[in-house]
Amino acid sequence: MITVEVKTHYAEAPADPPKLTRLVRAICRRFAVPRAVISIGIVDDAEMRRLNWQFLRHRRNTDSLSFDLSDEAGEVRVLDLIANGELAVREAARRGHAGEAELALYVAHGLLHQLGFDDATAEQASRMHRAEDEILQDLGYGLVYNAGARK
Repeated sequence: MITVEVKTHYAEAPADPPKLTRLVRAICRRFAVPRAVISIGIVDDAEMRRLNWQFLRHRRNTDSLSFDLSDEAGEVRVLDLIANGELAVREAARRGHAGEAELALYVAHGLLHQLGFDDATAEQASRMHRAEDEILQDLGYGLVYNAGARK
């Protein structure tokens, strides 16, 4: 069973909790995660910068952070995903697609990191972004990451 909780801490976030829940469950099915408790927090730029500093010592804004809070037995994955709703609104407007799709990209990105994907090298990033776009297309969001040039 996959349990998903979505909390929005940024009022203008283009969040649709039932759709984000479907997204997370689809990713878990795709990568054979049978049991998980996944929390999604949607925050603004200021909170994301604060969290990025607190946990990673990075002094910059970012689109998503993710944490594995599972116990050592690991029978149930416990994951905490944080997505930047304010950045999603800006990037979606800049890139010409729905904010909901951009936010879904950030959630998928954070979850894929916890499922073993990395984007440290160009090859790893390409693999990860292809997977993100396949997943988002399958769920009706369209081509999001590779839809246009990214910063």
